[in-house]
Formats: sequence, C-alpha cells, structure tokens
Amino acid sequence: MRLKRIFNPENVAVIGASEEMNSLGRDLMKNLLKGKKKRKIFAVNPHHKKILGIKSFSSVKSIKESVDLVLIAVPAKIVPQTVKECCQKKVGGIIIISAGFAEKGKKGKFLQNKIKEMVQKAGIPLIGPNCLGIIRPSINLNASFAPATPKKGEIGFISQSGSLIDSVIDQSLLENYGFSSIISYGNQADLSLSDFLEWLGQDKETKVIALYIEGLKDGRKFIKTASKISKLKPIVVIKAGRTEIGEKAVSSHTASLAGNYQVYKAVFRQSGLIEVETLEELFDTVKALAWQPKIKNGIGIITNGGGCGVLISDYCQELGIKLPKLKKSTIEKIEKPGIISPSYSKENPLDIVGDALSGQYELAIESVLEQDDINGLIIIQTLQAMTDVKKNAKIIIRAKKRWPKKAIICSFLGGKFTQLGIKLLEENKIPNYQELKRTAKAFKSLI
Repeated sequence: MRLKRIFNPENVAVIGASEEMNSLGRDLMKNLLKGKKKRKIFAVNPHHKKILGIKSFSSVKSIKESVDLVLIAVPAKIVPQTVKECCQKKVGGIIIISAGFAEKGKKGKFLQNKIKEMVQKAGIPLIGPNCLGIIRPSINLNASFAPATPKKGEIGFISQSGSLIDSVIDQSLLENYGFSSIISYGNQADLSLSDFLEWLGQDKETKVIALYIEGLKDGRKFIKTASKISKLKPIVVIKAGRTEIGEKAVSSHTASLAGNYQVYKAVFRQSGLIEVETLEELFDTVKALAWQPKIKNGIGIITNGGGCGVLISDYCQELGIKLPKLKKSTIEKIEKPGIISPSYSKENPLDIVGDALSGQYELAIESVLEQDDINGLIIIQTLQAMTDVKKNAKIIIRAKKRWPKKAIICSFLGGKFTQLGIKLLEENKIPNYQELKRTAKAFKSLI
C-alpha cells in the first residue's frame, strides 16, 4: 500500500535534528530513539557530527541507505529545498512538522503549493505541513513531538489539531484506553483525511475510528470513503468551527474552509458517522465501541441507589434506549436463594438497595443477563460502608466472560475508594463512567 513506508518504516530520518533543549528536532529524536531497537534512526543536521549519540548527516542525500520516512522540522523558508532533496533521494514518505504555510497567508500558501507540486510529481506521500506527526504504539513508533506515547489499543484517532492530541494522550494514560494509531494531518497539502480513513479502514489493529475535523479538502471523496469505511468500523466525529467565530478560527489554524455546519452535519449523517458535541463524549463513545459489542435495543439496569436508577431511566428514555420489563422467571431467579433484600424494586431498573453485598450484585447480574430480551447491562454502584468495590468488579468481569455477546457498561460512582474497582474493570475492557448521562450516551452508541 502507498502509505506502508510511512506507517511501518524500517528507518526514519529527522531533518532538523537537534540537541537544543525544548526544540522540535530534539523532541522528535528523543521519541524515535525510545523505539530504536525496531528501526534505524538517522539525524540530519549539517552543523553537527553527532546528535544525541547518533551520527549526523549533512543532508538526507548523504545517507547511503534507502530512507522510508522523513520528518522535517526546519524553518518554513527552507522546507522546499529540503523536500526537493527528499524527492531526489526517493524517500518512502514525508511528514512536515514545521508550521508557517497556508495557515499564514499568501506567502505560506505559495510555499505549500510548491511543496505539493514536488511530492506529487515524485509520487511521494506527504503528511502536513503544520502537524504533530504520527504515533503507532504497537510497533513502538512515536514519529511526533508528543510528550508521551499512549498505550496500545483499538482506537484509531485522526486529528487536524496536533496540540489537541497531546492532551488526549495524557488523559488516555489515566483512563486506560489505548490507540492503534494517532495521526495529526495539519494542512493536508497532499494526503487528506480520506486517505487516512482508508488506511485505518484496512488496518487490522483498528476497531473504531475517532475524528477531530475542522474542514474537509474534498467533500465528495470524504463521503465516498467514509460511507465505505463506516460499514466496516464505527467512525465517531467531532466538528470544530460550527459557528461564525469558530469558522474564522479554523481558517487561521490549519488553513481549512470550515463551511456551513448544517452541510457537514448532513454529510456525517449520509456517510454513517456518529457525531458528538464534546471531546469527553468523543472518547466515551469510542471506548465503548472499542470494548463492547454492538447489540439490539433493550438493556437492563442494576443499581444499589434508587435515585441513580431514576436518573438513568430518564436519560435512557430520552435517548430511545428500551428497558424491557423483568419477566416473572427472572424475578423468581432473583428471589429463590433468599438473599436479596425484600425492599428490592422488582422492576427494570433493578434497585437492589443501598446495603447490597457482592453476592446480591452477582445474583442480580446473572439473573438479568439470562433474560433473552435484555441484550446489555448498565451496572451502577454507589459507595456505602458495606460496598466491596474490588469484589463487585471481579463479579462483573466474570459475568462479561460468560456473556461476551451482551454489552456491559458500569457507573462505579465515587472518588478515592472507588478507583480500585474502576481500574480492574477497565483493565478488562469494561468501560466505566462516573456520570450517569455519560453512561447512557455511551451505551446508545452500541445500539
């Protein structure tokens, strides 16, 4: 495939490599060297013989070996000459990290068009300019200046904003979800969002795709590609530049035309994408889709707090999530062992009341999951003095293994004392959300 040497490089060259603290060239080299056991790293800087212990070449053309991927981090005015040398070298792919192109006006646009003509004539794929780079945790490739490498996972994240990616990575390290690939694409001088969608659509590691979009380069191509890929994998999108002020901000950020938001909304719907409004909702949704199966409508709710059951019932009804009535046979299974509180609700949501012990949770979970018209479960836990957070999590993990085709999402509510249970759940790919509306919205994406 055309992008193979970008996303699976055997070697990477950094043009503009540096030892200067807080420089792009240094940060790129440091991130690449962390994964150097799997690939060769070349430093390119004519002013140094060595950079971070690596031999430095005067130009990419001085490297005797063929070069798969080149990262460019030099001032915009010398980027065209650098790209020209890459084309003469016939490298496999280029990522221009440097900013100062079409997003900065006519002069920058002229430079960007010059670069575009060169790479397209040479047949060399280009990401950027004005981007963070790419990250593939599974092959230990961090070809970016991001502050950390995220965990390996099933989420492919494509973002027009590089700085946004940095914060997303930091948050993901707390919340236990990981990525198959992270792609920052900036100004789209050559490769566009559609090209990356196509690549992630064929990538076996990617189960769900998250998009941050400011503007589209080719609307028709996007619709065609997204419509095809969304039939294979869920695509969740957040669109920036939905208002007049937002549109102006977009044009100065990545030189994109934000366009009429209602048109984008129609395009997303036509292409089968799931649109969300906040970053929190974006990653709530992709986490659920990555970890849990798609199901038919109809779920059960189990809670040890009646108020929580009422709240989430409202959210479910507003979202069109069906809550089937508990059958007589289900109620009999719950009551037969004689351990459930006589005050329990006998309804869906199933309130097993505040003093519920782990054995009562287990009985309720197993009984409700056995009901054939219940295809998934929301399990809510409020923290009481007798609540065994860790044991409850282990019960849910066992239930998930027994019922792999039924979706389970949890709301273990609380803070310090609840974290151990949440960690266990999410290590076993059972999502937890500490706000009930987030839980209901995430579940809706599975239906």
